Amino acid sequence: MSGLVIWITGLPGSGKSTIAEGVKSSFPECVVLRMDELRKILTPQPTYSETERETVYRAIVYMAKTLSELGHHVIIDATGNLKRWRELARRFIPRYMEVYLKCSLKTCMEREALRLNSHGAPRDIYKKGLFGHPVPGLSAPYEEPDNPEVLIEIDNMSQEAAIAAVTKATARRTNQK
Repeated sequence: MSGLVIWITGLPGSGKSTIAEGVKSSFPECVVLRMDELRKILTPQPTYSETERETVYRAIVYMAKTLSELGHHVIIDATGNLKRWRELARRFIPRYMEVYLKCSLKTCMEREALRLNSHGAPRDIYKKGLFGHPVPGLSAPYEEPDNPEVLIEIDNMSQEAAIAAVTKATARRTNQK
């Protein structure tokens, strides 16, 4: 049986990496694919152009699909700012679950400025976005999911409660209690 693929999407600073790590602590067999780490390998000097984004998002979908086919559960920790990338995963991965961390831009900007562990993400991204660097939700589009399997309104929920909600949904989808 193929493994479950969970795509945790949301604006930069919404808590994707924190939630991914929290879920992984309950499911240690999960493989976490971090876009920020993949990007360092595929594009060591990223430009964040549309062409580059297309390449790295298609690569992460392919890796998740392959790992899933081998029976691994996978967590994709990636903004996935355009619906077409998340829909690509949904189309090609039989056991797919989208988790949307809905978070206000203001909260994301505050969190990103204060975070100590960036989990490999570039620092000061919103500050750079104010000067023209393409940042989803600020100077680049972020297309909200239409029907995510899990919607977490992160502004109104603690990280612990968010992790618990995603962990519970994951347990249901993987038939674990």
